[in-house]
Amino acid sequence: MPHYRVRSTTPAPVGTVWGLLIDGRSWPRWSSGLDELVEERSSGLDPRGHDGIGSVRAFRTGRVVTGERLTELVTDRRMAYEDAFNFAMRNYRAAIELESTTAGGTSITWHGSWRMRPGVGWIMPFVLPRVMQRMADDLAAYAAEGLV
Repeated sequence: MPHYRVRSTTPAPVGTVWGLLIDGRSWPRWSSGLDELVEERSSGLDPRGHDGIGSVRAFRTGRVVTGERLTELVTDRRMAYEDAFNFAMRNYRAAIELESTTAGGTSITWHGSWRMRPGVGWIMPFVLPRVMQRMADDLAAYAAEGLV
């Protein structure tokens, strides 16, 4: 089964990073790879930005919309999700784990696995690790901007 594991570090505290992760509406602001949150295809979004387990977040990149369902939340520690709808992968499961650094910042570990769909799925093991590294780096950089 294909998988990825990427890491990034930010000087921002865990609470700041967690606040960005838990709010699906913030993702297009900090991620260079997401164009928008498609609210009409999303469900269970919290108006205060604290999406809960079972929430589906639909993100558009170019003309493609994919949906991810939150499956686990451990405040300031771990967020896990699975694909709700995705044209290129099936059984996608991922988690983002946060850990405080000794300097007061946050270590971000983002990992996932999936099964390939016939046709377009073959390219994902080559593309997804780079995409997810960029997501982790974008999250780390955006969280740090609030410190300046």
